[in-house]
Formats: sequence, structure tokens, C-alpha cells
Amino acid sequence: MNHQYGPKGRDVSRRDFLRMATRGAAMGASIGALGSASLLRAASSASGSYKALVVMYLAGGNDSFNMVVPTNAGPYADYEESRQNLAIPQGDLLPIVPATFDGNSYGMHPSLTGMKSLFDRGKLAITANVGNLVRPVTKSQYAAGSVPLPPRLFSHNDQQSQSMKVAADRNNAIGWGGAIADQLVSMNGGSTLSPSITVAGSTPLLTGVTTQAYHLGTSGSVALSGLGGNTGAALSGTLDILRAQAQSNPLAQQFAATRGEAIELDSLISSALDGAAPLTTIFPEGSNTAAQLSMVARMIAVQGSLGLERQVFFVRKGGFDTHSDQLAAQPVLYGDVSASIAAFYQAMEELGCENNVTLAVVSEFGRTLSSNGQGTDHGWGGHFVTVGGAVAGGDIYGAMPSFVLRGDDDSGSGRMIPTTGTDQFSATLARWFGVPDGQLSTVFPNLGNFGTTHLGFMG
Repeated sequence: MNHQYGPKGRDVSRRDFLRMATRGAAMGASIGALGSASLLRAASSASGSYKALVVMYLAGGNDSFNMVVPTNAGPYADYEESRQNLAIPQGDLLPIVPATFDGNSYGMHPSLTGMKSLFDRGKLAITANVGNLVRPVTKSQYAAGSVPLPPRLFSHNDQQSQSMKVAADRNNAIGWGGAIADQLVSMNGGSTLSPSITVAGSTPLLTGVTTQAYHLGTSGSVALSGLGGNTGAALSGTLDILRAQAQSNPLAQQFAATRGEAIELDSLISSALDGAAPLTTIFPEGSNTAAQLSMVARMIAVQGSLGLERQVFFVRKGGFDTHSDQLAAQPVLYGDVSASIAAFYQAMEELGCENNVTLAVVSEFGRTLSSNGQGTDHGWGGHFVTVGGAVAGGDIYGAMPSFVLRGDDDSGSGRMIPTTGTDQFSATLARWFGVPDGQLSTVFPNLGNFGTTHLGFMG
């Protein structure tokens, strides 16, 4: 057995060492928060203008067929018949006028007042009927099984994972946010802070080949715990000794480097946030969604002192698995999301970087067009949203599905077949973020299966 020596020459076994490592990290969160920052040091200096991509994930499957609704007589009648008790009254919908006329008029859910205002200002775009695909598929192809499909459709775990990966049919694929960060990590110069930051816990979306997510809490960096008081001081001393002797043992070397960089980054981020002038934008109180976006805004405000030119952030809003009680739950969910997004965009305007920051609102799948009596079940296609000064907003991109049950877009049981793949949506964001056109198919290996790789919603 290999050994590592600790204080007073005591022989420390690998098991003892790992026990100390566990206590020193306390918090899997703080070591995990670090990710692989040591891998992120790049030789080149930061160049170009700052850009941040913020991904808001609506976990559970967003019933977006109540988010954007046709309001002209015929399509609304189809919607009302299909949705039954879940249909939003026509007069309650917030009217929007998309820049591109597709023959229909539309309205947004009455709880989306903030998002409706951003749409009217040309700062919010809707991409219709997006979902996990390997390649485009028609209803007849779906029924015949003649086109490859993502495995285990309509499963939460599988579809969440697939929506976050660069390819829906590859279990070992990396996250598309992490892949984008991998491509542009050199733009962050010598910063030890990961370009990928989550304020919502672990997520495969930010897992790259060379980059891993740094974890923040809604109050800031997550410091190493267990190092306070008399016991903590003794443990800290032991860890310092191990760190000094790290060259003799690869396990100890990695542990020491991780611990040291975690402390360094905690100090760096805390100092930057504490030294920044507070934002005057008021975020909704009592909302975890708003708290996450507020922390993202604060991190963007101090990006100059952190030495970063590209950042990808992840926030999460749960509760969208509305099998029951949807009529009561959805207005609350949408109200929170809309108010939080409106505040975030206002904060970006306050910072003068609204053109440099894009917020993407996505989910693992849409929900069924049909009602189960109390809510909706797991579906497939659904609508995504992008917000920002660089967004070609005030318009609907892609093809709206028919709102007729058992129609040409219904794969069965009201599950709408996506007309746009998540790869296309993500690649459009990646292109704006700075990934060269020639590298997009490398990042998204199935992108060549689709006729359009740039959907147009980014200017």
C-alpha cells in the first residue's frame, strides 16, 4: 500500500488521507465548485469584447403551448378544443405582433407581462416547437420508425440529459455549454476561474472536455468549511503539511492543488463582489429564480476584475412537471420567470452590457397539447425563448405547430413533433458567442443532419 506521511511522522494510509480530504472539503460542493480550474490557464491573453450566455432551465417540461397562443378565430378554436379546461381565455392573452407574419395572430400567457414588454421592445425572441432530434422527422417517418430518434423519448431524466448534450443520441456526449466554453477558453487568458458557472448545482450542460463548472450560491462563492475553530485549525495545519509534501504523491498533489485553488478562487470572487457597487435594479423578493439571476448579474458586473472575456452561466427553475393542478401552478411559475427575466435585463441595461449578454430559456421537452383533466403529460416539442440586446427580438422563429390533436404535427397523445432541433437552437447561440462556423459541426456532431444551422434569432 502507498503511504503519505502526516504530522509528527505518523503513517497515514490512503484511507486516512481520503477521510481527511472529505473533512477538509466538507462540502463536496466546494471542491466540486472548483471544477478543473487548473486546466483553464491559457497562454494567450483575453481579446475581443466580453460576452456572456445565461441558460435558464425550466425543469420538468414547460407547457409552452400556453405560453404563446394563436388568437385569430380558427387557430384559437383548434387550440381551445385541444386544450379543453387548460385553454387560456382568448380575452386574457397579452397580444403580441411578431415582425414576421405567418397568417396568424398571437398572444402570450397573461402572467408573462415582463416578457411581453421585452418582446414588444424587440429584446425577446420566441423559437417555436424546439425539441431533441437526431435529424428532422415527419409524422409518417416517426410512425414507420424510418428515421433515428433520441432514445427513451418522453422520459424526464433521458430528455433532460439529451437537451443539455451536444448530441441527443450519444450517452457519453459532453454538455453543449461546456463544449462552447472549451472552444473559447483561450479568450480568458490566464484566469484560473472556469468560464462555466452554475448557480443551480451540478449540471451536465456545463461539462466540457477541458472545462468544468464552478459552483456559486445565490450569496456568492461557497467557501471551504470545517476549517474554523480549534479542530479546524489543526486540520488546516495538517492539510498545509500535506500540501508542502505533495510532490511525493500524485493523490496528495491533486488534493493540495484543488484545495489551494478553491481557497484562492473563493478569495478572488468574494473580494470582487464585496468591492463592487451594488446594483440599483430591484429583483423580485422571495424568488430563488430572481436570486440566481441577481448573482449572475453581480458576477457579470465584476467580470473585468476576474479577467474573463467569455462566460456561460446556468440557472434553474423547477416545478414545471404539471401533471396536475396546472391551472393554479402555471400562472405562479410564469409570473416568477417573467418578473425575474425582466429584472435581469434591466440590470444588464444598468451595467451597459445588454448587447453582450444573452439569456436563453429552455426545457427538456414541451408538454402534451391535450389535457389529462388536471394538467398535461410529458410531450416533445415546445417553445424556447432568448432575451438580450443582441437578440433579433419581437419575432417568432421556426414553424408553429398545428394546434389540432391527431393532426400532422401530433406524434400521438398530443405530443408535438419538433420542427427545430435543440442542436440548431444551441448552435445559433454558439455562433453568436464566438464559435467559428467551421467549428460548429465539431461541437454539434449531428448539426449537419439539419438544413439550417443558423436560425436567425441572434443578430
